[in-house]
Amino acid sequence: MEYQVPQFIEVEDKVVGPLTLKQFIYITGAGGLCIVIFAYLPFIFAVLLAIPTVALAAALAFYKINGKPFVNVLEAGFNYYTRSKFFLWKHQDMGSAEKNAKAAAAARVVATDALNASRRTPKLTRGRLSELAWSLDVPTENDGHGF
Repeated sequence: MEYQVPQFIEVEDKVVGPLTLKQFIYITGAGGLCIVIFAYLPFIFAVLLAIPTVALAAALAFYKINGKPFVNVLEAGFNYYTRSKFFLWKHQDMGSAEKNAKAAAAARVVATDALNASRRTPKLTRGRLSELAWSLDVPTENDGHGF
């Protein structure tokens, strides 16, 4: 028995023309609010309030940031500013004597690491270099070895 599996489950249904139900609610809500604003306020003030209202409604209905609706971004921003923050690192002021002692300890560690690294590195003298050259000598075409 075969079953049909829906292919586009992420796409919302278009309810009113080219608009989804959410888009239609945002646009009609902003339109209704603009009608009320124009009915009760003088024209200049109404225009000044209607422009941000229409811009917010258009952003809520159509604008996406990184594939997420603008309403989700607004919600995340609101939650960020209203909730308490958790800080893991707490800065403690040190006196100058403590700072100097820590700096000196760090310098000693760096110096000992550099000294240990130089001890581990073998010395390469001119004689040792010529011995390595002779031991690594690879025959070329001109040597007559048939390569």
